[in-house]
Amino acid sequence: MKILVLSDSHSALSFMRSCMDAVKPDIVIHLGDYFDDAEAIAEEYPGTRMYQVPGNCDRYRCRPGQPEILIPRIGGALLYMTHGHRHNVKLTEGLLLRDARAAGAAAALYGHTHEAVCALEEDGLWVMNPGSCGYGGGSAGLMEISDGKIKNCRILRQAD
Repeated sequence: MKILVLSDSHSALSFMRSCMDAVKPDIVIHLGDYFDDAEAIAEEYPGTRMYQVPGNCDRYRCRPGQPEILIPRIGGALLYMTHGHRHNVKLTEGLLLRDARAAGAAAALYGHTHEAVCALEEDGLWVMNPGSCGYGGGSAGLMEISDGKIKNCRILRQAD
């Protein structure tokens, strides 16, 4: 199962569309800023399942009460999804990692910093920030899950 992870699109949809066409993901995760960009992509690619959380710029871009954290089981793996602003990820990943571990997640997915990160912690927790698919041209994350385990996790850049 291929999962495309996007964040911080800020109304720049062209890189998102390029990723959709190139990767042909089974699932798309949008981690906020701008929530309605993910809704537009979901309409354009109706056969692809979409998960999304709002970011700090989404107050008027999604319905009130939209959950800021989702922890779904996808392909058998539990994924912790948030934009990251409530976890102060611009200062440290500490709160995010604590909460993802407490939830028993296989991966902590976040945005907000516009800096792409993909790392495997010593305890087996994957940590991914896909960077910004809007500002600066684009980066995204790609995860592959098989048999309930994350088999591959990497950052895609506009030149890829």
